[in-house]
Amino acid sequence: MNEFFEVTSFTVFMAALATGVMLPLGVAIAWLLSRRDFVGRTILETLVTLPLVVPPVATGLILLKLFGQRGPVGQVLAVVGVDVIFTWKAVVLAMAVMGLPLVVRSARTGFEQVDPRCEGIASTLGAPPMRVFWTISLPLARRSLLAGAVLGFSRAIGEFGATVMIAGTLPGTRTISVSIFRNAELGYDAAAASFIIVAVVIGFIAVHLSNKLEVPS
Repeated sequence: MNEFFEVTSFTVFMAALATGVMLPLGVAIAWLLSRRDFVGRTILETLVTLPLVVPPVATGLILLKLFGQRGPVGQVLAVVGVDVIFTWKAVVLAMAVMGLPLVVRSARTGFEQVDPRCEGIASTLGAPPMRVFWTISLPLARRSLLAGAVLGFSRAIGEFGATVMIAGTLPGTRTISVSIFRNAELGYDAAAASFIIVAVVIGFIAVHLSNKLEVPS
């Protein structure tokens, strides 16, 4: 029972951290894709969407090669004494990468529904671009942004493939999905079922809330 509460609370906390990482990045990317036409726009859109179509294990392997001790990012982080692989940071990284596409998609939809004339009027009245973004674009798209955050959080809760590749199954990095796999593999069906119930409940609440947010009030 202690393991159940430890793993569940750890997963929720890591998913919350991952959502905090993916939300500002996802909002920035979504705004660029919806409001700017630039060289490489299609490539950026494709890269962001890629985790949705590539096997999560493959995404995890790519992250392992990038953030491992011999990887380009891992070597830079090692200089400042930061280890990512097989730590809680790897869990957050995997969750954020896998949840980011959902945040971007939802936020982009929200920005595209904002009437550009509202932003244009604010600009003609002398408001700088950042003020237009914070006072016009962001508030009008807030429901879609919140829906994306909820979906990203839910995806982070259910993440398995990439997480198991870069964080492993060791105590201290074990999430709900990893615990389901581990208990099922060991034949502990009751323990696996308890984690499944938690995952289903969280997923149901998240999707229901996201759907309600997507419906205009």
